[in-house]
Amino acid sequence: MSMKHSTPPLLDIDALRIDLPVGGAPRTAVHRADVRIAEGEAVALVGESGSGKSLTARAVLRLLPEGARTHGGLRFAGESVPDMSRARLREFRAGDVAMVFQDPRAHINPARGVGDFLIEGLTTARGVAVAEARTKVAGILREVGIGDAERRMRQRPWELSGGLLQRVMIAAALAAEPRLLLADEPTTALDVTTQEEVMAIISEAREARGLAMLFITHDLELAAAVCDRVAVMYAGSTVEDLPAAALHDDAAHPYTRALLASRPSVGDTRGGLRAITGRPLSGFEAPSGCAFAARCPRARELCDDEPPRSRPAGAGSAACHFPHTRAPEEAGSHA
Repeated sequence: MSMKHSTPPLLDIDALRIDLPVGGAPRTAVHRADVRIAEGEAVALVGESGSGKSLTARAVLRLLPEGARTHGGLRFAGESVPDMSRARLREFRAGDVAMVFQDPRAHINPARGVGDFLIEGLTTARGVAVAEARTKVAGILREVGIGDAERRMRQRPWELSGGLLQRVMIAAALAAEPRLLLADEPTTALDVTTQEEVMAIISEAREARGLAMLFITHDLELAAAVCDRVAVMYAGSTVEDLPAAALHDDAAHPYTRALLASRPSVGDTRGGLRAITGRPLSGFEAPSGCAFAARCPRARELCDDEPPRSRPAGAGSAACHFPHTRAPEEAGSHA
């Protein structure tokens, strides 16, 4: 579904389906995720809660719940992630891909020092000497805005604020020198000012190192500000993929356009919010036709009966039977 690249993508998620065990039987949580990320490119995966974006990101590192099954293509630099051996998977997690999780407190052992957490991957998985590892992570801590690095490394996670702890998580990810960074809503639990600081740190570090990034978020504006492309998920499927710069003018899928219209704007004097009718569906609830049909003003009988396939639309591609298209005079006004 994603835009074509002139070179093979670093990460290629192609028609990925994820089944989870529910009540002793498999149920589909992600029906079709399509995301392609080139070397050094940042792509945002956007959608409401339950759309399957975090499951898609976790599938890249094979961190899905026990009993989960994946189908379709999931390749990193041409190598199948599901087919990796245990030894290769350890190497993959230790050096090729790193993840910044939504809640750092849930992923750092509170009984161990921050320094131990930061150097563990370098010393155990990559054989770096302890002294060298401590010097390296101290430098990265300073890079991500933690000035008194040596003192912070002696502290326990519970002694740090949420913002500082998320910086520690970013430092741990950067220490692995990955080619791809997965950022799963890394600012959700932070105040607005700290959110801006953390996103600036991630963006600057990514650009300085030439990292590719998959950024999981529910915020379209933030996605467009920090990424090159935006992929939108709804009810377990990728429904649109387009350049971030074209998001406001060329979004073709009714769901993407409804999300953009529902955001409050300081300059909008009409009053009230333009809410999307109905309620969002999870992947478990997706019908056989278009999952967005019940909430879509453009829906017709075909939408209830036949699942839409991705096709070129606007500046990107959209899985919609009746995508929005700009009139020629409208397109010309943005040239």
